[in-house]
Amino acid sequence: MYAVIRTGGKQYRVAKDDVIAIERVDGQAGDKIKFDEVLMLGEDGKAPSIGEPIVKGASVTAEVLEQGRADKITVIKFRRRKNYHRTKGHRQHETVLKITNISAKAAAKKAAPKAETAPSDEAAS
Repeated sequence: MYAVIRTGGKQYRVAKDDVIAIERVDGQAGDKIKFDEVLMLGEDGKAPSIGEPIVKGASVTAEVLEQGRADKITVIKFRRRKNYHRTKGHRQHETVLKITNISAKAAAKKAAPKAETAPSDEAAS
């Protein structure tokens, strides 16, 4: 089973036991995090269930492995023939997670209340 979740403005396709690096979320190593914004659930050989915009009742649970920073990227500003150039580096904060569970339980639907039937004319006579 796999799921597509949304966190940090990005979407990730995850399956059980996957290790992913996402935008930083609060938590220490060993903490459990639950993602409720599940956009799609799928299983091999079956049609995926696509949310509108999210799949109701579905959730993904993950364990925080570490908090860290991504690889450095270099940002360069340059204006030709103006003797202008600036170089900066940036390292984005990230959280490394291990997906532990994908739950597809749909929220239990309440039975629609039955409309009261009007008393029949035969009972009144």
